[in-house]
Amino acid sequence: MKDIRREIAVNESELSRQLEYMHGIRQMNDEYESKTGKKKKFYSLAMGCQMNAHDSEKLEGMLDEMGYERTDDEIEADFVIYNTCCIRENAEQKVYGKLGWLKHYKKDKPDLMIALCGCMMQQETVLKTLKEKHRHVDIVFGTFNLYKLPELMNTRMESGETIYDIWQDHEEIVEDLPNIRHFPYKASVNIMFGCNNFCSYCIVPYVRGRERSRAPEDILTEVKELAADGVKEIVLLGQNVNSYGKSLDTPVSFAKLLRMVNEVEGIERIRFMTSHPKDLSEELIEAMKDCSKVCRHLHLPIQSGSSEILRRMNRRYTKESYLETVRKVKEAMPGITISTDIIVGFPGETEEDFQETLDVIRKVGYSTGYTFIYSKRTGTPAATMENQVSEEVIKDRFDRMLNVLNPIIHDINENLVGKVITVLAEETSKHNQTVLTGRADNNALVHFEGSKDLIGKLVPVRVIDNKTFYFIAERI
Repeated sequence: MKDIRREIAVNESELSRQLEYMHGIRQMNDEYESKTGKKKKFYSLAMGCQMNAHDSEKLEGMLDEMGYERTDDEIEADFVIYNTCCIRENAEQKVYGKLGWLKHYKKDKPDLMIALCGCMMQQETVLKTLKEKHRHVDIVFGTFNLYKLPELMNTRMESGETIYDIWQDHEEIVEDLPNIRHFPYKASVNIMFGCNNFCSYCIVPYVRGRERSRAPEDILTEVKELAADGVKEIVLLGQNVNSYGKSLDTPVSFAKLLRMVNEVEGIERIRFMTSHPKDLSEELIEAMKDCSKVCRHLHLPIQSGSSEILRRMNRRYTKESYLETVRKVKEAMPGITISTDIIVGFPGETEEDFQETLDVIRKVGYSTGYTFIYSKRTGTPAATMENQVSEEVIKDRFDRMLNVLNPIIHDINENLVGKVITVLAEETSKHNQTVLTGRADNNALVHFEGSKDLIGKLVPVRVIDNKTFYFIAERI
């Protein structure tokens, strides 16, 4: 499903340039189709966060505009693009593994074009590796110039040389590029870009730049266009949505933005991520309480339960202040579910620090926990800290944490059994076409029997079984 969407501040001349490149490549692809009877195909893979997934929707929209047809099989593709992530080392290794496979594949299909973009490309060590070991890659660009894909493709076709176009800072921002939504009934909306927090383990501020908020009127225009196109649920995206609006000429708080979006007719659900605990204000809690469309779920990463480790992480809150924030949220919205991120094995973490994390898990009662083993990222302060924790100790703590966390998740979710909830049916199960899957208001993943015509609709169901990480339900 294709639509044209506003993304930040309008730059019509740059948009016109890119549309011209799209038109030229479209002509070539149309000629290819008329001669061969086949359309050229693209394969797109987004790794990492929802921000990357949303960026890939724009890349795919441009490729569609250029006459490419999507394929889910890399072997069929004439153009392969990986939108990369660098938060953890295994994400980078996955990219290198795929490039090794594509090198052999390209020998049999020399016209195959390979493009890499995203966070991983903003690192000098990665660029050095690509230039030395992966010279079969055709186009490399970063996080600040995604809109230039058509121009970069055209330059590669004309020159026959590998194109590297990496910016170290944000320059032009282009609105109104083609965009393909993966789901017709839900969509993500960027409200800001970049991050100012500089957590000591995180490379995001270095690869996505400093915080930049979109104007509220641009956000509202996009949300209204989505509502008119049948979208029922939107996710407001930012590295730290709670600090939205601080960079605007006329500051607007995230709480005020949330109230504005809540008034848009046609939108039935509003989600947002990610919230930084240090910036979750009482004003925002009140807005969440008052806004009927805001889902009763909050993702609030703790990362560690130890105030000392949080200090070393540069998170700028303490265990006590985090627990007080959770108390206020639960008091304002009884029954709200809270999910979190937890890192195990941060440099200097002692057994006592680890026990503090377990204590937070027990006190909060998370409905979902995204748990990670600390991954050393070159270029971050944490990478050179003393007292790096051994892999053996980290694995032991990770397993012990799951043994505490998972039963709590199960017990928290058990409260939903027997209750009637409303689920946005999203798709059919990969294993059974008569079973639908979707999300409840509290972010619970729910499976229930139903026909495909229910996809995209809000369906009342009764929960009949708790499987810890998802639920089985029946229609009522």
